[in-house]
Amino acid sequence: MSILNAVEKRRYLYRGRILNLALESEHFEIVEHKDAVAVLAAKEGKVLFVRQYRPAVGTETLEIPAGLIEEGERPEEAAVRELAEEAGLGGRFVQLSQFYLSPGFSDEKLHLFQVDKLHQAFGVPDNDEDLQLEWLEPGNVLHLAGQDRLQTSAPTVAALFHLLGVSS
Repeated sequence: MSILNAVEKRRYLYRGRILNLALESEHFEIVEHKDAVAVLAAKEGKVLFVRQYRPAVGTETLEIPAGLIEEGERPEEAAVRELAEEAGLGGRFVQLSQFYLSPGFSDEKLHLFQVDKLHQAFGVPDNDEDLQLEWLEPGNVLHLAGQDRLQTSAPTVAALFHLLGVSS
């Protein structure tokens, strides 16, 4: 079955601001979600993390800066915007990878960037975000996450593995 035919067989149960929920062929539950970016910023052996409460999981997480790609925005533009909004930083951005976050039920793709040559930048933070910035050693964060002593995200783990040269 072609992708177009599959999408044509979707029955939408919900259409929202950032996601849609559909049934495909009355069997597969599909979440259509805006694509996102995440940014790995490191200096002096430490990585920039954002600590925030995430209602979806009901706990505080420690993640690299990230956010949604807005309509008409290229992934790199979104990465630049998100880092400025969340951390007041800019720099030289290089895309490391792109991957689906959970392709078993969602089409959300994440574009992972690394930034160097950091400098101050102006961005307007989102009204609904209460963020704390922390510069931490990446190995310690992976260790604590592995011991279930802190909660993080797949893009954060992928970025840290890249930075530390960890392969699967």
